[in-house]
Amino acid sequence: MPRLQTPDERHLAWHEWGKEDGAPVLYCPGAGMAGLLPFGEDVCSAQGLRMISVDRPGLGGSDPDEGKSFTSWQSDIAHLLDHLGVSSVKTIGFSQGAPFALALGAAGIASSVTIVSGQDELSHPKVISQLPAPVASMVDLATNKPDALQDEIEKSATPDWLMQMIETMSSDQDRAFYMAPDFAPRYRQSLEDGFCQGPVGYAQDTVLAMAPWTFDVEEMPCPVQLWYGLRDISPVHAPDFGETLAERLPSATLSRIPSEGSAILWTRSEEILSAL
Repeated sequence: MPRLQTPDERHLAWHEWGKEDGAPVLYCPGAGMAGLLPFGEDVCSAQGLRMISVDRPGLGGSDPDEGKSFTSWQSDIAHLLDHLGVSSVKTIGFSQGAPFALALGAAGIASSVTIVSGQDELSHPKVISQLPAPVASMVDLATNKPDALQDEIEKSATPDWLMQMIETMSSDQDRAFYMAPDFAPRYRQSLEDGFCQGPVGYAQDTVLAMAPWTFDVEEMPCPVQLWYGLRDISPVHAPDFGETLAERLPSATLSRIPSEGSAILWTRSEEILSAL
């Protein structure tokens, strides 16, 4: 696992798969996950894609960042891409990784953004009105008392807790996929690695993702593809399966798959990667 020192002397870790000299794609993993859980490995190799999967600060091999923000994330990735000699990159965000991918698009760092089973801006009026009361309460805390929400998450969050939450908030179809013997151990390992420094990195990410985003979705300078499975029952993704987000974005393509749930990053990876 390579690591790079940032200008403020933190270390940023990343993982790669696909074609070493292929077209670069930067991947923003889901909640609490280190970047080592791949998807579409054979597709990346066949299509000449170089997947660069980054551990967000405080997760996996990346040092914590006390001042973590979307702006600091943008700076980290700009520094990484400069180090790698990458002048143009597309980005994919899964689940809680969605706002981090969109932040790269908003800053002009990514030439296109693909969101898969992504968390919407839950604080947006059209979205928060559709949320279950407990999730809406978390959004309110993230907006008005972010330190309180972070403290609350840090007290309870562990890999086992998050794995159980994912299992509970998944449809039968998604649960069968996530808990399958050939996938569950790898998923759990990505969470174990994500929490290897404790829960702070995940807690910071959750507060950032749930609070009003600090970039303007309506001014997104690049095209965005949105992918949702209509059997995704997670209450923290997008209650309208990307409809509001697509309306807000200047250039968006919304693809919905009626027969699938949130696991489409793996079950439909060829279709998603082919559309980049």
